[in-house]
Amino acid sequence: MLNVGLDVHWSSSSVCILDENGKMVKQFTRRGGWDKMLFDLANLQDRFRIVFEASCGYGTLYDRLRRLTPDVLVAHPGRLRGIFQSKRKNDRIDAQHLAKLLYLDEVPRVHVPRKQMRQWRQMIECRRRIIEKRTRTKNGIRSLLRGYGIRQPRGLWTNKGRQWLESVQLPGEWPQVQLTLLLEELEQFEDQANRITKQLDRIAARSPGVTLLRTIPGVGPRTAEAIVAYVDDPTRFSRVKQAGAYFGMVPCQDSSGPRERLGHITRQGPATARKYLVEATWQAVRRNRGLREYFERICGGKKERRKVALVATAHHLLRCMIAMLKSGEVWRSAA
Repeated sequence: MLNVGLDVHWSSSSVCILDENGKMVKQFTRRGGWDKMLFDLANLQDRFRIVFEASCGYGTLYDRLRRLTPDVLVAHPGRLRGIFQSKRKNDRIDAQHLAKLLYLDEVPRVHVPRKQMRQWRQMIECRRRIIEKRTRTKNGIRSLLRGYGIRQPRGLWTNKGRQWLESVQLPGEWPQVQLTLLLEELEQFEDQANRITKQLDRIAARSPGVTLLRTIPGVGPRTAEAIVAYVDDPTRFSRVKQAGAYFGMVPCQDSSGPRERLGHITRQGPATARKYLVEATWQAVRRNRGLREYFERICGGKKERRKVALVATAHHLLRCMIAMLKSGEVWRSAA
């Protein structure tokens, strides 16, 4: 069994091949796209397994490599930096390091979701970006109106408020052109958001996990689908506490001997799912007595601890979600 380490880029790919004893058999670099490198691997006479580092487009490369061999591993780039901190670094050395880790069975692996799940995640991220653009456009409209001393009515983004915006006359031709362009952008982003939301709603309606998580008070379709999409397979977490580390909800730790220092949360993992989870926790705290008591116990009646209590409650809610996805049980409310 050959051990193949790949350091893959869009313009070149470095390959290092070790035999079953860990000795180097071949090392080369192929210029151009992935096709040349895949052709060389397909012509290997012996059985082989492959490891490469996760980067942009790693899912597509994983699918193509799986056609050559079923034993394909994807390495976690953050953990690789902790293993190899060398002053001498290039693509060939990185490929050799990966091949050695594969030979030693010490590859820090990442979970590779199936193609449909990766596309679902991309749609969730696409909607988030559209919503952020729409928010920036709304802020631009508010800023433009305030700059000319125009008082804005309540419900500015309702149908009545939109009619008022279209009737606003700013002093001068250029400010009026800016307002017109911003309103056109807002209409465009709202149309895009509605279209992709309809697609996500269709996917969520077919997902038992989304239906299950929506039984939690305050958890809507966007939060539920983000958690389900990024969890993918809940059984890959042997303990529900591991999900907290995956979503970046655990605190940073710097401990040595009797000294133990905990900092802010790591914020590693999917930021979109973490953002939606914290937003949903605010609603869940208001609507569920058990979560509200959990929040108030950590808060301790101190206003300065509200953010800490909110994140801790979101972490607790996430663990409950993983347990629900594993067991298939609906939310058991304390209220």
